[in-house]
Amino acid sequence: MKHLLFLSLLLAASTGVFAQNEVSFHGKKITEKGAIPAIQLATKMADKTEMPAKVEGTVESVCKVKGCWMKVKTGDGQTMRVTFKDYGFFVPKDIVGKTVVVEGTAETTTTPVADLRHYAEDAGKSKEEIAKITEPEKALTFVADGVIVKK
Repeated sequence: MKHLLFLSLLLAASTGVFAQNEVSFHGKKITEKGAIPAIQLATKMADKTEMPAKVEGTVESVCKVKGCWMKVKTGDGQTMRVTFKDYGFFVPKDIVGKTVVVEGTAETTTTPVADLRHYAEDAGKSKEEIAKITEPEKALTFVADGVIVKK
C-alpha cells in the first residue's frame, strides 16, 4: 500500500512538472479562453483607437536586450508591437516562432522616429538600418497585462 501511495504521488508530481512546461505565464495570470487570432484584430478594432482584447498569435521578434517587447504576426506580412503594462514584466528572449496569448489593450498609435530607432537598436539592427528610419509609423499596437507563451 505504501508503494502504491508513493508511486501515485510520484506520478502526480511528474505530471505537474510536465504540465508546467507546456506554457509559461508572464505578468497577470490569464487564460486562453476567448482569444481571437491576431489576424482578426484589425477588423475587430474597426475605427476604434483602443479596445480591450485577448489575442493569440505567433512571435516574429523579441527585444534582444531583455525581452521588454515583442512583435506578433498579424497577417499579410504585418506585425503588431506588444509592450508590457507599466514595464512591469518581460518575456523570454528566445520565443521567436512560439505561439502566445496576450491580454490587455489594443491601440492604433503613431510611434515617433526616436522610439522606432530605439526599438531597432534593441532588435540588434545595424546603424545603417537604423539611420533609414525617418518617418513615424502608424500601426496597431498592444499593451499586455498578461502573456501566455506556449511551448
